[in-house]
Amino acid sequence: MFTTHRAALLALAAMGAALTTTARATLEDDARTILTYGPRVAGSPANEQARTYLEAQFRALGYETRRQPFSYPRFDDLGSDVQVGTQTLTGRAMQDSVGGSVSGAVVRVPGIGSPEDFAKVDVKGKVAVVQRGQIPFVQKAQNAIAAGATGVIIVNNTQGELRGTLGSRTALPVLGVTPATGEALKDGASITLNVRVREGDVQAVNLIAYKSGVTAPQILFGAHMDSVAGAPGANDNLSGSLTVLEIARRAATTPLGTRSYFMLFDGEEDGLLGSRAFVKDNTALVGGLKAMLNFDMVGVNAAPLTVSGTASLAETVRRAGLSARDSDMGRSDHVPFQQAGVPALMFYRGEDANYHQPGDTVYDPALLRDTADVAVKVADAVLSAVPAN
Repeated sequence: MFTTHRAALLALAAMGAALTTTARATLEDDARTILTYGPRVAGSPANEQARTYLEAQFRALGYETRRQPFSYPRFDDLGSDVQVGTQTLTGRAMQDSVGGSVSGAVVRVPGIGSPEDFAKVDVKGKVAVVQRGQIPFVQKAQNAIAAGATGVIIVNNTQGELRGTLGSRTALPVLGVTPATGEALKDGASITLNVRVREGDVQAVNLIAYKSGVTAPQILFGAHMDSVAGAPGANDNLSGSLTVLEIARRAATTPLGTRSYFMLFDGEEDGLLGSRAFVKDNTALVGGLKAMLNFDMVGVNAAPLTVSGTASLAETVRRAGLSARDSDMGRSDHVPFQQAGVPALMFYRGEDANYHQPGDTVYDPALLRDTADVAVKVADAVLSAVPAN
């Protein structure tokens, strides 16, 4: 099970209680503090530390907060690799692979890893190295099992690491590697394949902030707080989380604050699970929303700020003199709301060179403030068209 020690949680709760008595920190202070916690993987202590800190900041602004716990199964790679002599080459366990360590000779399988390709080589008791492409990963693994292999390494056919899902449980360890690692696995070389995995339930938590008495918000500002393993997540998506906090700061003493919810979703990186859980468990509230504004990767100026989404909402924004386009908004926490019939907009600054990488440590607080400027104008345009509750 993915659990956090009770003592650690109590300590974090105490820290949060102490923070609520202090003045609101600046965006720079917020980012500096949260980035010291490390990657905010859902279910991790760092994730809870960040949530506790941010909860305290919302409360310091005069908001009430509520937590929505939910759980889901997850498969984690704990650090898989291939040892070639004294060299250790990293890789990623294929989702649904069994864990384990196997040693043996490398056999490079020709073609795509079809049964006919395996028939051309002897992989019995050895580790099969297969190129990605044309047939599903699981078929390559099943063909390797049928041929007697003890492990499978699948080499990416494009630059970068290979993250993949088999779709069904396999009876041998399966690892995805980069083309460079694949090149280092010479035919006949003796290697040890180490696939280290863990499976269990993630205990995740959404954070909701709102003014006292607000039960039927008309607009919801949201961003995901979690990041992926190994990535500090400054841009993806601490930038979005802090933008929501900045909007809450500006709205705290205005009518916007009494017509809005401010949400930090958990489990986005595992499949938009926090936003899906909120939509599922709050049908009436979601049905009353006039707009959901989502912020994802807005802290690095890879491209100008893009606001896109539901056609009717984009038109409202354009009538207010702002730029917006009605188009596909990609994969983020606005999607479950849009699927539930809520007009939604995505705020985004383009792909980051450090996306899901250890180098995701950079953000520009000025860009967060600029994004908040636009978001508040958009919200005002949306709410001016509907009566207050």
